[in-house]
Amino acid sequence: MRKPILALALAVTVSLSSQVANAENIFGALAKAYENNSELNAARAGVRIQDESVALAKSGYRPRVQGTAGITNSWSDSSGRGITSSSFGIEINQSIFDGFQTRNNVRAARSGVLAERENLRNTEQNVLFDTAQAYMDVVQNRRIAEFRQRNLAFLEEQVRAAQARFEVGEGTRTDVEQAKASRAAAVAQLQAARAAALSSAAVYRQLTGSEPGNLEPASALTRGMPRSLEEAQKIAFAEHPAIRLRNHLVDSGLFSVKAAEGAFMPQVGLSASVSRSHSSYSSSVGGEFTNDSASIGAQVTVPIYQGGQYSATVRQKKEQLGQARINMDVARDQVRAAVASAWTQLQASQAAVAANRETLAAARLALDGVIQERDVGQRTTLDVLNAQADVLSAQIALVQAERDVVVSSYALRSAMGRLTAERLGLKVALHDPKEHYEAVADKWYGLRTPDGR
Repeated sequence: MRKPILALALAVTVSLSSQVANAENIFGALAKAYENNSELNAARAGVRIQDESVALAKSGYRPRVQGTAGITNSWSDSSGRGITSSSFGIEINQSIFDGFQTRNNVRAARSGVLAERENLRNTEQNVLFDTAQAYMDVVQNRRIAEFRQRNLAFLEEQVRAAQARFEVGEGTRTDVEQAKASRAAAVAQLQAARAAALSSAAVYRQLTGSEPGNLEPASALTRGMPRSLEEAQKIAFAEHPAIRLRNHLVDSGLFSVKAAEGAFMPQVGLSASVSRSHSSYSSSVGGEFTNDSASIGAQVTVPIYQGGQYSATVRQKKEQLGQARINMDVARDQVRAAVASAWTQLQASQAAVAANRETLAAARLALDGVIQERDVGQRTTLDVLNAQADVLSAQIALVQAERDVVVSSYALRSAMGRLTAERLGLKVALHDPKEHYEAVADKWYGLRTPDGR
């Protein structure tokens, strides 16, 4: 009897070994999400959109050049002649002084770009954390489904054993029915576990762009982790993108206020134009006339009253700046709470793993003892079923605690602002938002985007 069991054990070992050899680890999943996630790619596009705001703001420094052309036909009954007039020319306007509006608009746009980069980093952190969580959910739910499957096989054996004992007069009909009831419940629980595994796999697919294959068990992050809650919060206040984003938005709001105030200052500009006009007369006399003209001049505009528009704009910008400052405090409070929550959850999960391991070991010993006592008539089938239920509960609790340890470690890194592809050392080509900015910030003309669209 031992030889078939040994052969089966060897076959299972070989099968598991081949699966592990082809398994994907959590860092591979994170790399896929970094490269393929749609939400992250949309955030990168948002940075590129914001980059163009700097080029738009800088256009205030540059001249406006436009060409004009026209043709007119006129005819008079009294004179009996027609006149055809045509003209074309070029006009150039250049702002010399606009109350520092352009300068402050450029500064506000640059701060907006920096804020959008931090928003991208925050999105990156959220996507990577969600992926780590989805990875661990798949691992957890698959293991729970495996435990449920083994539990069902155990209960099938208990039904057969109870039926056999009943047939020889060593058991009761109650033992048989109790075993069958437990088996029926196990079937439903197995179906629910399989559904949970499929659901978590769908979330994994959404985040990474690929179906989960054989996933390796993951370990909690240890490198770069803080030694205390105070250290974690200090790092978070200095590095978390949500806080840095709000700081840049405050800067952008301040420059926007200054730009709005600049509308009350005098505006100075230069203008120049060159034109040619041509007229021809269709009459008995006939004739043509051509005239060339050129002009250059300066203009000073002093705003006096604009119906309250400029004043309202300044007040609005100031209120937006005040809101940005309040939002910075909100972000700090949120980060502080997130760090404390992740830290305490990590500590609790680590303690839960140790406790559940002891619980599982004790539950297995108890199950073995109850089975032996049942075999000699000192315990009933119900006692065995209860002991098996304790083992299953301990197995599931341990798997959940192990999952929580890993997820909590990623949550803590995210709350600190350090859950990025670069910090994790993912094997990917890192996205550098500066490349697009440098390509468009000082661009004077051109309809094509840097990627050729």
